This record gives sequence, structure tokens and C-alpha cells, in this order.
Amino acid sequence: MKDAVYGMHKRLLKNFLSLQKGKDMGRILAIDYGQKRTGLAVSDELKLIATALGTVPTMEVMPYLKHYISENSVECFVVGEPKQMDNSPSQSARFIEPFVKQLMKAFPGTRLERMDERFTSLIASRAILESGLKKMARRDKSLVDTVSATLILQSFMESERIKKEQKNS
Repeated sequence: MKDAVYGMHKRLLKNFLSLQKGKDMGRILAIDYGQKRTGLAVSDELKLIATALGTVPTMEVMPYLKHYISENSVECFVVGEPKQMDNSPSQSARFIEPFVKQLMKAFPGTRLERMDERFTSLIASRAILESGLKKMARRDKSLVDTVSATLILQSFMESERIKKEQKNS
């Protein structure tokens, strides 16, 4: 436990120092794109904590993102990539690909990454169930989308952290 806390503080210090040099100032914004609703989550500037932004009706997601980015520095989008167990694209991928192209066109200077989202809805549903929310609150499907986006973002940040550690060792 003590080593884990030490490691976390060491990463915080490294991130703080890189911020002081003017590097990596933007946030990461995760998108769990759906046909009806789109879940959104964002990192802090140090890219340590994923925070839910909520859900937006899919028809309103681009105007929402344009407004959000006009007020916040976002350096990277992470869009959930739905896959089958055999690693092939799921049926919902055909709805997401046009959105990804639209996103790249609308924000050409912003990095875009994809993240496997295979089990995020299941994990989100279980987390909500175990959270102790009342039955009516658990029925809110937008909550699953929001938690899923947060899980996608947290997974992406963790994978980036591991890549950096492997590169530096």
C-alpha cells in the first residue's frame, strides 16, 4: 500500500513538472457514442482522474462538444470502439464510424484515439447496482452511458500510463 501511494505521488509530481514546462495542458474527453444518448467523461488536466460529464442526446453531441471545447482545453478525444468477442467490429460500429469522421473533421487539430468498450456497459450496470441507488434511479439508462464513458476514459488513461512507464524503463 505504501509503495502504491509513493508511486502515485511520484506520478503526480512528474505530471506537475511537465505542466510547469507548458506540456500536456489539455484534458482528455471520452465519448461513449450511442444511437439515442452519448455518454461523456473528462479527465483533469493532470490526466489522473476521470470525471463524468453526463449524457447528451446524440443529435446534440456535436454542438455540445463545440461549446465545451470553446471553454476548455481538450487535447485528445477517446471514442469507445464496440467489438465482438472475436475482436471484430460489433453491429453498432456502423453508427459510430460516421460520427468519428465528423469529429475528426470538426476538430482537426485534436488527437483522436479509440478504446475497446466491450464490457463497459456491463461493468457500469453492476457498479450502479452495487452503489445502493434506489430502483428508480438505477432504471435511468443515461446513468449507464455516463459511467461507461468514465470507464472508457479511466481505461485509456491507465493504458497511457503503462505505455509511458514501459517507455521510460
